Amino acid sequence: MARPASPTLTKSEQAILEVLWERGEASVRDVADELARLKPTAYTTVLTMLGILDKKGFVTHRQEGRAFVYRAAITREQARAQALEHLLAQFFDGSPNLLAQHLIREHDIDRAEIDALRSRVGEAKARRRK
Repeated sequence: MARPASPTLTKSEQAILEVLWERGEASVRDVADELARLKPTAYTTVLTMLGILDKKGFVTHRQEGRAFVYRAAITREQARAQALEHLLAQFFDGSPNLLAQHLIREHDIDRAEIDALRSRVGEAKARRRK
């Protein structure tokens, strides 16, 4: 039985999107060549992955001659936001508070970073009051 499609980006899908975000748009060959600079990557694998990304709505394409040229349909920020929402839902009961507590507890955060977080919390509270 086939594994269900992940609602978020896999590591391989993100690598493809990184190429598209950097270049703006690229053919399957361009993406495969760029990925192959880091690790061996088959053209057919990239073709399949781009098809999956297209079905998920993360990329769009147009035809140029016989080749398809792909473009990211979401920004890095949108991808980060989606991944964070998924992470919150899956591991933190949808609570940003639980995530923040975990990060503070499990990672070395210096005084300047804590002060910056306090400032952001204050700004968020002020926006909610308006």
